[in-house]
Amino acid sequence: MSDRRNAPGTGAAPPAPGTRTGAPALPQEALEIAAGYAFTGPALDLGALLWDGTCLPDAQIRVPLTMLNRHGLVAGATGTGKTKTLQLIAEQLSAQGVPVFLADVKGDLSGIAAPGQPNDKVRSRAAEVHQPWQGTGFPAEFLALGGIGHGVPVRATVTSFGPVLLSKVLQLNQTQEQSLGLIFHYADTKGLELVDLKDLRAVVAFLTSDEGKAELKNIGGLSTATAGVILRSLTAFEAEGMGDFFGEPEFDTAELLRTAPDGRGMVSVLELAAVQDRPRLFSTFLMWLLADLFHDLPEVGDADRPKLVFFSDEAHLLFDDASKAFLDAITQTVRLIRSKGVGVFFVTQTPKDVPAEVLGQLGNRVQHALRAFTPDDQKALRATVKTFPDSPYDLEELLTGLGTGEAVVTVLSERGAPTPVAATRLRAPESLMGPLEAEALDRTVTESALHKRYAQAVDRESAYEKLQPRPGKGPDEITGERRPGKGPDEMVDEGERGGEAPRRKAGKDEDRSVVEQVVGSGMFKSLARSVGTQIGREITRSLFGTARRRR
Repeated sequence: MSDRRNAPGTGAAPPAPGTRTGAPALPQEALEIAAGYAFTGPALDLGALLWDGTCLPDAQIRVPLTMLNRHGLVAGATGTGKTKTLQLIAEQLSAQGVPVFLADVKGDLSGIAAPGQPNDKVRSRAAEVHQPWQGTGFPAEFLALGGIGHGVPVRATVTSFGPVLLSKVLQLNQTQEQSLGLIFHYADTKGLELVDLKDLRAVVAFLTSDEGKAELKNIGGLSTATAGVILRSLTAFEAEGMGDFFGEPEFDTAELLRTAPDGRGMVSVLELAAVQDRPRLFSTFLMWLLADLFHDLPEVGDADRPKLVFFSDEAHLLFDDASKAFLDAITQTVRLIRSKGVGVFFVTQTPKDVPAEVLGQLGNRVQHALRAFTPDDQKALRATVKTFPDSPYDLEELLTGLGTGEAVVTVLSERGAPTPVAATRLRAPESLMGPLEAEALDRTVTESALHKRYAQAVDRESAYEKLQPRPGKGPDEITGERRPGKGPDEMVDEGERGGEAPRRKAGKDEDRSVVEQVVGSGMFKSLARSVGTQIGREITRSLFGTARRRR
């Protein structure tokens, strides 16, 4: 094979605009590749085949719409065009009525809401790949973690986020993660809602107090040293300004599944530029969104189109320093969420950033150029080549010679088989390739129905308030007795009876703290007994330990 074939971005000039070579004129090997992308059903158009240094616009490279819930990978070095590829795919999904979620780490995907501006580069690319380009904006919602940055605030309650993901964020070790899981289990069974971080601190403090130590004794207990590590981690976490991400109103991930009135899929853009210096947090939050969707969506089997396609940017951050249990949970979630109609695309620099167990679930691949400047780069390049099917290309040379906006593509055909590897000159996005102006972005956010629903944070009574020492409530109008605040078991019992708790006699009990009432109630026995008597009250948890009780 010639050197020109290995460097598709150079060599012979592309055909003149409007010139059509006709499929029979294609070289035999190119014809065989093109035949692998001749789908009969709805498909997304990625671009035109590159062969022997020439763009062949009659050989269109596409991906079947039905296969986009089989997951994918968009990879490549910085500056090779990954972001524009995301934009291109998102536009076409939206146009075909499929909602899209985009993690916008750099802050330049907001332009998807505005029509693109024609220029010489856009016109040249459109002519090369025979793309009928027309500037078009797409329906978009803009979200921001904790309301930091432009966008509707996205928050999660600590209860919903769960111990596994929170341990990842707090960088706890395995022993500490197990202890945190025990704390969540205790809070779940006792009806102590963990809305924000102060609620979690209150429960940890109680379980290490003289009154609370006995509560976990029968199921392993909580050491003072481990509790101290957890509390210090929470304090440091809040000191970095991350407490705002936890609270209410909690974001309902069903909002990501909406379509616009004209039938196009809504593009939900989560702005992460303001928190890109906190990668462990935002990458874990992306997994929470995905896990929450997994809990709620019904099985749909093989549908004619996805319910949602979810793009997780900077995917390597999710897997860095992850425990085996965490990786197993990711693998199982990715494997199972396909049957619920959700496609997941991981976006990163090289396939080696993604564990083999997860990579094996990704049927669609768009690989942009890689660099081979160092021995580590060369090792990564060779590893990447091994992840592709056999092809007539010299992939090591090809992947280092691709130009911006060019990629090596292989997807799943309509019958689920991998298509031939195809060097591709990608189409140009039709929306604005850059950030939306701040004024237009703010206007879009404030006019959104989601803004009215989620903008204002609320702080209702939860675990922190329930565990605080407090005086008794006002005198009962009938008896004149004063009723103290209720402990967790008493609140559970009251809720199960649907009525009031038994009234207490006045006396020195009226000034006892909630903790003292809990311990002295005679009802606050072992956690095992509570689990048995409070069936239906306990929050069931998923693979990631995220709450499955619907808000």
